[in-house]
Amino acid sequence: MSIDTIRNSVNGDSTLVSWETWNRIKHTERFVFLSSVLFVLLFSYTFGRAPVISGIFRGYHGLAMTILIWSIFALGFNLLLGQTGLLSFGHAMFFGTASYAAALFAIHVYNEPLVVVLVGTLAAVALGVVSALILLRLHTVYFSIVALAIAQLLYFLAREPLVEITKGINGLDIPRVALLGIIDLEHEYSGLVGTLLVNNLYIFIGVFFVAVVALITRIRKSPYGLIFKSIRENEKRTAFVGLDVWRYKFAAFILSAAIVGLAGGLMAVNTQFAGVERLYWSVSGDIVVMTVLGGLGTLAGPVIGTFVFFYFKGIVNGFPALGNYWLLLLSLSFTAVVWIYPDGIWGMLTDFTVALRDPKELVAKTKQRLANLLPSGGER
Repeated sequence: MSIDTIRNSVNGDSTLVSWETWNRIKHTERFVFLSSVLFVLLFSYTFGRAPVISGIFRGYHGLAMTILIWSIFALGFNLLLGQTGLLSFGHAMFFGTASYAAALFAIHVYNEPLVVVLVGTLAAVALGVVSALILLRLHTVYFSIVALAIAQLLYFLAREPLVEITKGINGLDIPRVALLGIIDLEHEYSGLVGTLLVNNLYIFIGVFFVAVVALITRIRKSPYGLIFKSIRENEKRTAFVGLDVWRYKFAAFILSAAIVGLAGGLMAVNTQFAGVERLYWSVSGDIVVMTVLGGLGTLAGPVIGTFVFFYFKGIVNGFPALGNYWLLLLSLSFTAVVWIYPDGIWGMLTDFTVALRDPKELVAKTKQRLANLLPSGGER
């Protein structure tokens, strides 16, 4: 190796260690897939059982599974809003409908976890097809409000008129059976597998999480995903180049409904319960907060936002004195993050890591952001 080669390596010009190489690698589908697998392997352990770290987080295994399921929900919602620019205030209709469909199928037809989740997903897709025919005729705030109205209609139907089927506010209890008739989902492992993953139910949910991440990554990098982005940026220009905008919006809507329905089916299997609260408007509002807080239009953002939301709801909520104000603290955190970093927590982390390569740039960006937030002395 020549002296010039060594000097180039030290200066960061080597293809092995340069920032440009890292930027290429981190956006590849293989890297995203492996990162999601590693995240699933380490998340529950780090959050709930790792020395020192788990003591700081005060997390637990059950909450880790809940966060994974809601992360799937947030990723599905982000596919519609972050990629295509369609803001729905009624995505709880897919989540709740899938839970009910999964529960009813498990109780009255066949209680096999894989089939139950599939039925819940298909029910959400069917509802997505019907609702899309109504909603995609509307634009901007009308789309959002009518989506909310449809979700609330389903909520009140499930609560009162269909109480004989849904059991109203009492909900439906689902017995849990072995996966494929042989794998006990509640079985807990010993050794390294037990330390990291605990039981089969976590593995079951984790596999679906990784699959959803891989699917969304493929969509984002495909020509379809690029057309979704073009619709988000300028729908009229997309139509002018000869593309059928309605068809692509329909595809994005159905894909989003399917992923959210998958989350609803998994939630029914995880909690062994389906209730009307999963159709309520606050569920749709919560998922908007999670997605925007984490980083709209990104892959990691919805997962981060979901973690922060449920950390406040599941952990901070139990703190002495502060617990009663967890929602206020979350609201203040949300406002502060989005005010300073419109791209959410992931955007904040990305800006910070990029700026760390040049400390002067980090200082300059910080001063600029503070200057933008504070009014100038001459203004009245």
